Amino acid sequence: MARLGDLFAPRDRAYFELFEEAGQNVMLAADLLDRLMVNFPDSRELAGEILECEHAGDRITHEIIDRLNHTFVTPIDREDILALASALDDIVDYTEEVADYLGLYRIEAPMDQAISLAHVLNMACQEIGKAIPLLHGFKREISQHTVEVNRLENEGDRITREAVASLFDARIDPMVVIRWKDLFERLEAAIDSTEHVADILYGIVIKNS
Repeated sequence: MARLGDLFAPRDRAYFELFEEAGQNVMLAADLLDRLMVNFPDSRELAGEILECEHAGDRITHEIIDRLNHTFVTPIDREDILALASALDDIVDYTEEVADYLGLYRIEAPMDQAISLAHVLNMACQEIGKAIPLLHGFKREISQHTVEVNRLENEGDRITREAVASLFDARIDPMVVIRWKDLFERLEAAIDSTEHVADILYGIVIKNS
């Protein structure tokens, strides 16, 4: 018996292709931020490339919404398409905010916890990028990646708690505390968004398989 995912007309597969493009964009943005953090400040120019990823994410989201507005029948529920498109875009938006804040707040060198969080985000985004192609065909193997994203999100939470606590343990200038707290919160939001994407992906597969 054919899987539901194999019965779509070619035009319906465009949604899956757009999601895969968004997944690749997410992976690229997170990898750029990881490299930016590790090599900062010598890697400042990477912030511009991350901004390009943010623009690309907006374009992909617009294409998905435009297709929805002109398509009556969709391969998965319309609300799931919108939720997944929005959640993927959120990851890149938060990633770009972190890169922007490094310059805006005139950060001289990232704290170790920020470097660790950027790495966790990168790993989570690589899992997202691997999971999205499994959406086409609603393959339950997707859970191998979504479970790992959930584990990484928990690791990100732990690092964030320790990072924020460290800001108040030492005698640090209150303005510096505010700046780093903002950065840690944006990094945490980006990692949280990867978990949101993972939950949506797994939900879609379970609903349609």
